[in-house]
Amino acid sequence: MPVPDFQSMMLPVLQQFSDGKEHSLHEILDNLAKVFSLSELEANELIASGKQTVFYNRVGWARTYLTKSGLLEMIRRSHYKITDRGKGVLKSNPTRIDMKYLEQFPEYIEFRDKENTPRKSNGKDSQVSAPKDTSKTPEEILEDAYQEIRDDLAQELIALVKSCHPAFFERLVVELLVNMGYGGSRREAARAVGQTGDEGIDGIIDEDRLGLDAIYIQAKRWESSVGRPEIQKFVGALMGKRARKGIFITISSFSSEAVNYVANIDFKVVLIDGKRLAELMIDYDIGVTGSINYQLKRVDSDYFSNE
Repeated sequence: MPVPDFQSMMLPVLQQFSDGKEHSLHEILDNLAKVFSLSELEANELIASGKQTVFYNRVGWARTYLTKSGLLEMIRRSHYKITDRGKGVLKSNPTRIDMKYLEQFPEYIEFRDKENTPRKSNGKDSQVSAPKDTSKTPEEILEDAYQEIRDDLAQELIALVKSCHPAFFERLVVELLVNMGYGGSRREAARAVGQTGDEGIDGIIDEDRLGLDAIYIQAKRWESSVGRPEIQKFVGALMGKRARKGIFITISSFSSEAVNYVANIDFKVVLIDGKRLAELMIDYDIGVTGSINYQLKRVDSDYFSNE
């Protein structure tokens, strides 16, 4: 089954502490995976940042809410124990513990209200309201918002690239590939791309700065979807050069036939459509600039290991 939301985890997490002993979060993970019948793949699914599993993140936040409500208490670094209040809750046999259920505890109300307290920003009050989707942890909500902003930026970049001159598109491709570590200097790469004049090939760039291998490139500002015949022409051009690596870049998209064709040939051909191109431009700072940087931090357990 999919990983449950963090509110659905609250009761099972509390039950893991019903023996009255102290446990770390890592200790109870295996048991909870069995409770939720998670496959290895589901238990190891990562959140968008790739820094943590969805499972661990949601268990951790369930633990946090239980602690803030006085049902669990921290005994020592990363180790928790059920409180008398928590034991009383389990004795009442609730079918579910969620944020609505926790509203009966004043400590939770204080914690919740503190999170929603208006904050000063540039001399003005800024109201921070509770998220609409209460099934997600704060990290998941933040990552969803980040991805939405990133998707909007990618669409804006695609529109701008479409409106630019073809020569600008070639320069953009050069700069992107150099930023990704291909070629050498921008000047060296620029001499290679757009200079060959061979049918089906727009340029050649070194795979690395030592020039140990060459990658052939076709970069076209196609408006319609690129089909299999165009990719076959490109592969034919590679064969004519005795080359086995190529990159086909477009600001539109590729047909499913083109994608399937590339997946079943011996040549290594990478297809980069408009969406992927915009994502790479964002990742490698091409045509974009930093706006606001938020850095999430967590407790450094090693710092407290010699307490």
